[in-house]
Amino acid sequence: MTDDLAGAFLRQHRRYTSRQVAALAGIPMYRARRFWRAFGFANVADDAVEFTDADVEALRTLVGLVRDGTYDEEHALLVTRSLGRATARLAESQAVLGAEVLDQAGVPLGERPAAWRRRADRVVPDLERLLVYAWRRQLAAAAGRVVDQEAATVRLAVGFADLVGFTRLSRQISETELARLVERFESRSADVVTSSEGRVVKTLGDSVLFVADTAAAAAGIALQLVEVHARAKGMPPLRVGLAIGQVIGRMGDVFGTPVNLASRLTSLAAADTVLAGPAMAEELYDDPAFTLRPVDRLTVRGLGELVPYVVARARPVPR
Repeated sequence: MTDDLAGAFLRQHRRYTSRQVAALAGIPMYRARRFWRAFGFANVADDAVEFTDADVEALRTLVGLVRDGTYDEEHALLVTRSLGRATARLAESQAVLGAEVLDQAGVPLGERPAAWRRRADRVVPDLERLLVYAWRRQLAAAAGRVVDQEAATVRLAVGFADLVGFTRLSRQISETELARLVERFESRSADVVTSSEGRVVKTLGDSVLFVADTAAAAAGIALQLVEVHARAKGMPPLRVGLAIGQVIGRMGDVFGTPVNLASRLTSLAAADTVLAGPAMAEELYDDPAFTLRPVDRLTVRGLGELVPYVVARARPVPR
């Protein structure tokens, strides 16, 4: 039954062992396994017939990218890992959504495999097209951002927001309620960030890491995040840390002192508060859209002592 279900999603018959796949791709077994693990797939027994023509084609494609000099071996593995991580999360979320649809439809457990096969026939071709569409659009946007960069680092404003008391709350509500809360948090946060000239780097259930090109854009996003989630019924309060400086972008993530500082400031911020580092506050100081209030000097783990600032919206001047 499981084999039939896997076939419905793979859209091909499994006919090769791992050794046969490696031989057909023209590479040693150890190299095939390196790419296989980079995709995030577990090793299988040498004599297990688990692979399809698509697996052979994928290996041949990767080998071709190395052979013609498009990537060296290590960069090809990095590309493979990034694809594996991104699609693993995507596949997991779509599987969960599919299960929810079947639950809502009242499909009995004994009929689930057949229902899944029918669902695969219906959604896989369309989702495959949408995946390629979204990836091309995202790649075009990412290439546009990095094409003119002359260095490995770029100056960005970084924001880190998380829900206060999330761990305690997660013990008090059901798994279904928790999943819905996380979904609302992630979707609303993404809407705020992307509609305000920012980019979501990653979400971690109860937190979101985002970047923006300017301090003002990041501060506006942070305050809007606090406001939007404060209006949501049952949502814990939010706190946000902001920093700005040179960061390194790598495999869809960002690294550097501003990222670390934003994270540390978040843990020090009060509920429903945006806390900015000194460099961030300096850039916002003359912006009439914001008010800044210094707080007591704090010791930030790994970064020493500094004076952060609470960021708020400027009140309109009475006429």
